[in-house]
Amino acid sequence: MHITTLDPGASALDYYGYELRRYREAAGLTQRQLGVVINYTGSMVGQIETAKKLPTLEFSRAVDAALDTGGLLTRLLDLVLRSQLPSWFQQVAEMEARAAEICTFQTQMVHGLFQTEAYASATLATMDETDLEDRTAVRLARQRILKKEHPPVAWMILSESALYQEIGGPKVMHGQLAHLLSFENNPRINIQILPFVAGAHAGLTGSFTLFRFDNDPTISYTEGYGSGHPTANPDTVKDCLLRYDHLQAAALSIKDSAELIRRVMEERYGEQRDAEGDSVAEVELQQ
Repeated sequence: MHITTLDPGASALDYYGYELRRYREAAGLTQRQLGVVINYTGSMVGQIETAKKLPTLEFSRAVDAALDTGGLLTRLLDLVLRSQLPSWFQQVAEMEARAAEICTFQTQMVHGLFQTEAYASATLATMDETDLEDRTAVRLARQRILKKEHPPVAWMILSESALYQEIGGPKVMHGQLAHLLSFENNPRINIQILPFVAGAHAGLTGSFTLFRFDNDPTISYTEGYGSGHPTANPDTVKDCLLRYDHLQAAALSIKDSAELIRRVMEERYGEQRDAEGDSVAEVELQQ
């Protein structure tokens, strides 16, 4: 049988596959045998070993436990998934991972750090449905920074229009708004809604994000079609900081924002229930 030999220096995904195969062979297991142990198919193990399929967190943890790797593959996973982001966005993901504080203003849709799987999939499917499952997993992997031992403080000011922009249908939107409400009592994740009645405001030019670091200059970031524009230019950063202050002043309080989100969720998207008949909102809030 021809066995593809990976160059571990070619990419983070190749390195992951190389290490997976090395540990498996050291344990004297075939791909199928390892698959039986971790409850995956041998074909899946083979695809990941040859860098044809992205690993998941569950897969990585299962292999680490089965092969006694000391958690190597789980630690590699963040690098692997970040390497699969568009090249122009990888620097942004690195800034998200290093930032002490992330402040973002969004005009059209929920920021990627706060998206549900269904909402993320619906946004990514627009104009391009190729490798949708993997691309969605890569986006959601960024959210792991919010669960670190010392996560960044995150602020999102979201235009009220984004609550009404029906992405993915009523059920998806209901779940997404319920997910936003799940952060209501988390002091490190703060969501404010900029209401329609704010009228002309400091963010009319468009969405932007600010990254604050413990030991590095603040960076402002804006995004276009297929490109991102981070800058540490002092004048640009100062302008964005001022705009963000004015947006926060014009936005609803955190408590009033949650009340508006809840009202839109219930009145516009109705009571959505899962297959077991449980309220989607209750399920989201318990997570």
